[in-house]
Amino acid sequence: MGRKKNEKQDSIKCKVKEFRLKKGWSQEELAAKLDIRRQAVYDIESGRYLPNTAIALRLARLFGCRVEDLFVEQTLPDTEPVHIINGEDVPSSRLVLGRVRDRLVGLPLKGAESVPFGLRSADGLLNPDKKSACLFTPPNHLNKSIFLMGCDPAFEILACHVSRRAPESRVHCRFASSHRALNKLTEGVTHLAGTHLHNEGREESNVVVARKKLAGVPCYVLGFSIMEEGLMVAKGNPLCIRSVIDLAQPMVRFVNREAGAALRVLLDNHLEQDGIESTAINGYENEVTSHREGAYRIACNAADAALGLRVVAEVFGLDFVPITAVRCDLVVPNDMTEHPTVRVLLDVLQSAPLRREIDAIAGYESTATGNTIAELRG
Repeated sequence: MGRKKNEKQDSIKCKVKEFRLKKGWSQEELAAKLDIRRQAVYDIESGRYLPNTAIALRLARLFGCRVEDLFVEQTLPDTEPVHIINGEDVPSSRLVLGRVRDRLVGLPLKGAESVPFGLRSADGLLNPDKKSACLFTPPNHLNKSIFLMGCDPAFEILACHVSRRAPESRVHCRFASSHRALNKLTEGVTHLAGTHLHNEGREESNVVVARKKLAGVPCYVLGFSIMEEGLMVAKGNPLCIRSVIDLAQPMVRFVNREAGAALRVLLDNHLEQDGIESTAINGYENEVTSHREGAYRIACNAADAALGLRVVAEVFGLDFVPITAVRCDLVVPNDMTEHPTVRVLLDVLQSAPLRREIDAIAGYESTATGNTIAELRG
């Protein structure tokens, strides 16, 4: 069919899925037209394989475009020697870079170093009337600021890539569960929402819930990341927790997420499948509202296990027991695509540098980044 991707092919962005969705074809229908397996179409669209010349030409004829329109080569970033401090020389380590005289210096973004230091500056202060604000930031700068609500820590990385592309554009990320983020999008108080609900059956839960909550609002559902979810446990996993079943051991102090959170639903589904009553888990009713809070409880020896992401466990120096991987999507109302900063963000989603950095994060991959998952027509 084609070749497995190598490093040189990492710069090729496959746009077959976008063209297919515009035609309204399923993967099965496209496979039938090409006389190949549906799995082959999936592998091509996910970037896992590049098709051979014959299939690439047939794809171009089907879509009425050039091969170059379907497989776009993107320039990889420049490279130069770097001096690493306060960290190990591990390939693909994410770095903060700066020049000290004539030397490029890199500080690894790992563990606690990946969490910002210091306080964030305000754009204004609430006035005594509690209905207006005294602005520190010029209004024209506020017009290029957007809000992104969700609970994927990598949203901050997306925000930084947007700012690098357009220095006056700012993406303010605010933690919120998938349902809360979509609710705020429905209320019109955020520009974008992130959601990572787990699929039940063949339906895409992110799409189903977005369609329900934003009924009548045309929007796009775009892939952002695939991240590994599971149980955060103390360093060395002293209680030998290997799965959800082990949470029912009397000595395990568990801390749960709030009702409705995607990870709480995931846990409940596993408990039901394993025939375990929630009352058998010490701490099932003990709730936190973020991955970070759960990790902090473990780091302070106030809990033995909490639901969270592999990358959050790494930040706090914890061990991690994987349960599943889930796709986090961005929900973008159609009218927001005209916002100048949203336009920049949509371009960044298609960029090779963003995908390369996402792939460098513990427990993440970028195979869905920038893909059009669904278009909800309202």
